[in-house]
Amino acid sequence: MVLAWGCGSEPGTDLLPTADPYARGYTDDDFPRVQEVAPGVYTYEQLRSAGEERFTTVSMFVVSDEGVLVADGQGSVEETRRLVENIASITDRPITHVVIGSDHGDHTGGNAAFPDGALFIAHPTSAASLRNAADAGNAPEIPIVEAPRGMELDLGGRAVRILFLGRAHTGGDLVVHLPDDGVAFMSEAYLHRVFPAMRSAYPSEWVDMIEAAQALEAEVYIPGHGFVDPPEVLRRELEIFRQALEAVIAEGRRLHAAGVPMEEARESANFGWLEDWSLRDSQGPRAIQQVFAELDGRLPPPS
Repeated sequence: MVLAWGCGSEPGTDLLPTADPYARGYTDDDFPRVQEVAPGVYTYEQLRSAGEERFTTVSMFVVSDEGVLVADGQGSVEETRRLVENIASITDRPITHVVIGSDHGDHTGGNAAFPDGALFIAHPTSAASLRNAADAGNAPEIPIVEAPRGMELDLGGRAVRILFLGRAHTGGDLVVHLPDDGVAFMSEAYLHRVFPAMRSAYPSEWVDMIEAAQALEAEVYIPGHGFVDPPEVLRRELEIFRQALEAVIAEGRRLHAAGVPMEEARESANFGWLEDWSLRDSQGPRAIQQVFAELDGRLPPPS
């Protein structure tokens, strides 16, 4: 079922600033949620667990007369198969392209469920990560076209821009921009009320990447995690997330400048207004570690 976007009768329309589905009044039976955010452009939200916390992983798909483009799968074959089935309930057009916005397993773990013949598009950094996982037997081998500087597609007459705006959450982050529809799918470079997850991130470059995305002046910015809310909320929350990144970096810099050992800093960090965000407890220490690594010059240089 495709929900009417922003329908006032659905749970959660009070739009509490949280990624917690239960705080918004949802139940597990409310997912997956499919919303049409522009003509032929749909978001797909499914719940996932991280420890005891639950939040959404978001995919996007674009339907044209010539085929369907999917931006990010889900975290398992079962869940990605469910995504594919939802797409099939809307259109009989084949899935022709899959854009890997994030190479992390919660967005790629189900790639084997996409149909044979689908063309996978990834930044070289993400392509290498996925090939290494396949070589280790932890992921399927998939045909990947590398897009180091992005690429442009004509999808049944619809312009699709696949953009690399800089290193952010993974280093190979891609944005899917539909300029004529005013939609930008950000994948895990945009976490809506989810604490900045930095285990493979480039903290300061991530801030720059968000600013480059904001310069697109899209009407709708789609996050990789967290709720797909009305456009004005998503634009405002993207700026809040940029500020969240800056707050995490500032706390790391404060502790680093004070000479606090990294292990102690991981536990003593205080993130102020971010303390109640989803995944703060699991991601806060790792974020401090990554900020320290950046400050100490231990992150790989840009390629």
